[in-house]
Amino acid sequence: MIVNLLVWALFGLLAGVVAKFIGKQPERSDPMGIVFTILLGIAGALIGGFVASQLFNWDINTFSIGGFVVAVLGALLLLFVYRLVMSARRSV
Repeated sequence: MIVNLLVWALFGLLAGVVAKFIGKQPERSDPMGIVFTILLGIAGALIGGFVASQLFNWDINTFSIGGFVVAVLGALLLLFVYRLVMSARRSV
């Protein structure tokens, strides 16, 4: 049980880091820390896995390259929404 949680946290960290790298904005610094990056990746993996399982009938309980791509896409979506909310919040 503990090992599975650590593996998923590592998977989430990797997906979050890749998503932050792909979606980086050079004109702004990104104050996200390592914990938020892990949570971003894990949430992205959950959202991406759920959508992929519904659309393509994928098994989301196995680690694969496709699962990693889906996790990164989900994390990118969350990162986009997070940045939209934060920019709207700053402009108010």
